[in-house]
Amino acid sequence: MTALKSKSRLIQTMSLCLALLCVSGWALAQGPARKAAEPKAQESKVVEPTRQEAKPTQYCENIADAAADARFVLQKEALAKTEKEIEGRIKVLEAKRAEYEEWLARRNEFLAKADETMVSIYARMRPDAAAVQLANMHDDIAAAILTKLNPRVSSAVLNEMEPARAAQLTNVIIDAPKRTKANEKS
Repeated sequence: MTALKSKSRLIQTMSLCLALLCVSGWALAQGPARKAAEPKAQESKVVEPTRQEAKPTQYCENIADAAADARFVLQKEALAKTEKEIEGRIKVLEAKRAEYEEWLARRNEFLAKADETMVSIYARMRPDAAAVQLANMHDDIAAAILTKLNPRVSSAVLNEMEPARAAQLTNVIIDAPKRTKANEKS
């Protein structure tokens, strides 16, 4: 990164020097020609710059292609670097998208565990009887059924459960994606 910046500064400095040389060379070359042409305004002779006055102009013309090539190489390197950064960001975004799709699939699977017939059965049960049944079920299934029940029925069932089990099921409902992710890492 630092080498690229130093190259860029060097090329900018060279370009500035080149521009100054070209302008000063042109001014030197044009100055005597103008002064010589003014008194002889009636004559149509063009005064050619001397060999010494033409050197800066020739230098500018000779180095212009090399300076343009150097700028092109710098721009090409900068574009390649930017392209690599963009590709890296795209990979990160693709990974995040895959993670969210996986989470959504797990969430849909979690909700699918409680099919409609089971939910309707528990919805019609008394809260105390449903609480005993759900307390003895696997956490994921019990939490899925509770999420599909009417909120009023779910709260009544959770109210009838022992507080530790109700809190555990509530945590499963709230932290389902985090908990399943932690289980996969273990």
